[in-house]
Amino acid sequence: MGHTTAGVQSNIGLEQEFFLIPRDSYDRRPDLQQCGRTILGKMPPRGQEMCDHYMAPMNQHALNCLRDIQHEAFKLGIPLKTRHREVAPNQYEMAPYFGHVTSQIDQNLLVMQLCEEIAAKYELAALFQEKPFSGINGSGKHNNWSLGTKEGLNLMNAGQVVEVTGNVDIFPVIMAAVVTAVDKHSDLMRAAIADPGNDFRLGAMEAPPSIISTYLGESLTEYMEGFKEGKRGEYKPKPRTVDTGCELFGTLEVPTEDRNRTSPFPYGGHRFEFRAVGSAQNVSLVNTVLNTMCADAFKEFADKIEGGMKPADVAAAALKEHWKIIFNGNGYSEEWKAEAGKRGLCRIDSGVEAMEQLGAAKNLEMFAKLGVMSEEELMARRDIAMEHYIGLVEIEAGCMIDMITQHIVPSVKEAGISTAQMEAQCAKVKAKYEELEHEQDTVKKAKIARELRLDVMAEARKVVDDVESACPAKNW
Repeated sequence: MGHTTAGVQSNIGLEQEFFLIPRDSYDRRPDLQQCGRTILGKMPPRGQEMCDHYMAPMNQHALNCLRDIQHEAFKLGIPLKTRHREVAPNQYEMAPYFGHVTSQIDQNLLVMQLCEEIAAKYELAALFQEKPFSGINGSGKHNNWSLGTKEGLNLMNAGQVVEVTGNVDIFPVIMAAVVTAVDKHSDLMRAAIADPGNDFRLGAMEAPPSIISTYLGESLTEYMEGFKEGKRGEYKPKPRTVDTGCELFGTLEVPTEDRNRTSPFPYGGHRFEFRAVGSAQNVSLVNTVLNTMCADAFKEFADKIEGGMKPADVAAAALKEHWKIIFNGNGYSEEWKAEAGKRGLCRIDSGVEAMEQLGAAKNLEMFAKLGVMSEEELMARRDIAMEHYIGLVEIEAGCMIDMITQHIVPSVKEAGISTAQMEAQCAKVKAKYEELEHEQDTVKKAKIARELRLDVMAEARKVVDDVESACPAKNW
């Protein structure tokens, strides 16, 4: 297409969310210590209804902790620039400058370790589990992903691409390839974010749904639609303004490609934001999947172009075939679930079923064809993901049984409240747990673990939390 480069690389910026809670509260909770989340406990009267945590000044004790984390990160060469409150009480976010994918992944793992170690110095506990508390926002690790040349050209910055290359078709062709990749490999994207904590996080409270789609925004969608129909020209985002209704501030200009918080993979101007990634994840597999599936789409485009087709025609044909993956609406709505079904989009609600997609024939073939991973390597990652899930559920189930049997039942009996229903639910948890322990096949065992966690334990929690509402605080 008239532009030569020494190579293309992936760049990311990771927005790391987490909770900081008082250490003494953490020490009183066996479930938080062993599982990273509360497996029992009713919602308090006040959650995040007032949005005051997000908007308020920083808690001074937490601020001192975050400053210390930044200081230690800077000493290690990690440019941890951003720090702020998040929506849920005691939830925070830190983020570095954009950087090369491998460096950013390594640095993020170091930052997570720093957070846990330094929080303890301030009598705090850092929680990275995706949904440590039911009923309020969970935590993600928003994976802001882009592609750039080794000379420094951001291939997802339309203006920069035209300025450097002089070719108005390069940007829409690249975007068409990304749209193609998302549609063809949405199952792999879902598998890449199948972290155990995402079972509880995805689908509400600022976390995107498990239905994979991409959001391009009104301006870019209109441009790509025109390109699909044969119109040519440079992409220039339309200015967008917001009238504040206040004379002091007047009218403000805001980004055209504003993020859609209900989309798992929105274009936010100069990059895509994989919002569905879980906060506890090592994002190596996430970015391996993004890069491999896009490389596959680029190869498909390149083969056709080298076979004699015009780049714009290849891209337009691909957009017509894969346009269904673009959705700019409310990803939380029931209407979208029905519409996604009509479009035939990939929807995998359970993490275990998502992990299975790593072993799908088309995915094994793609990774092997591009020389990224062999069948054995990819299947090993599937099995390890499932074993991790199984192990975590075993810990959670054992912890729930102990908490109900050793702590809650005696306390409730002392208060003169019947424990029959609670003990019956606990017996169901034990029975399913024993079934899990006796199964030898990894895939079957993972599916039993999913049922134990999302069905049997969830029902037991509901019963116990209802009892908590009736039990005097001095007994509980």
